Amino acid sequence: MKLTQYLDSLVRSELLKMTLSKPKDKSFAYKKTVIERKKKGFQASQYTDKQVFHLNFEKDVTDVLRRLADNYLNVNAVCADGEYVILINKKGNCVMKKTSCNVNCATDTDHNRKKNYILSPDEGIKPLRDMGIVTKDNKVASDMYDKFRQINRFIEIVDDCVKSFPKDTIRVIDFGCGKSYLSFLLYHYLTNIRKLKAEITGLDLKEDVIRHCNDVAKKYGYDGLHFEVGDINGYKCDKTDMVVTLHACDTATDFALYNAVRWKAKYISFPYLAVNMSSTDNLRPRRLT
Repeated sequence: MKLTQYLDSLVRSELLKMTLSKPKDKSFAYKKTVIERKKKGFQASQYTDKQVFHLNFEKDVTDVLRRLADNYLNVNAVCADGEYVILINKKGNCVMKKTSCNVNCATDTDHNRKKNYILSPDEGIKPLRDMGIVTKDNKVASDMYDKFRQINRFIEIVDDCVKSFPKDTIRVIDFGCGKSYLSFLLYHYLTNIRKLKAEITGLDLKEDVIRHCNDVAKKYGYDGLHFEVGDINGYKCDKTDMVVTLHACDTATDFALYNAVRWKAKYISFPYLAVNMSSTDNLRPRRLT
């Protein structure tokens, strides 16, 4: 089949997101193009080394996709029925393969795959609904599959560490928590799935954000979750079990690691990585300059 035919089949399968990578010509300005479905049509984000340019389109979808894809050798697509990859050689020959099925697929195999998510859309988790990731009928929103998988991946990483946690109460500090959607979901996971008593403190510099997060925690009835205005470097704490630093930047992550070791925290969670500190005996606090 030709590239246009493959792209047309992806559109018919309700294309949600497409990533174009590996330019055919190394001098091509756009190193990567990401296409996402919006409420009306699609938006293409074209990335140079330093900038990003946006293109919106509603009509002639397949033709526009072909013109964009003609510049690349790799096409990765997420559709309502699964994930696909198109490999294109420099002669223009291409092949498409289905690599996985989305969480809402209906076959028995897919049903088993769906159950593997720690945070299932069927549970009606309030933070997931309020974030627009899960709809009122407990399905993943069509443009939120990536975010849904990303959140579950974070919870899976934490789960690998804390599934053998020996105590009934776990204390967590989330540095640079921002709007804290992960703090809310972490609290849900620890209390409702792991059945632990969780005491989570979210820390951020923005007073309005902290005020909003405390209001939301109260609305959810998350009594063990609260938020404070504070600086990572100057925060005082006697002891904690886990330090989360997903949104910290610059030297903030260094201070978070330094404090986690100094407080003898059992776990520390970075983006896409959680470390069991009890197995890192070689780590010692050091002064940060």
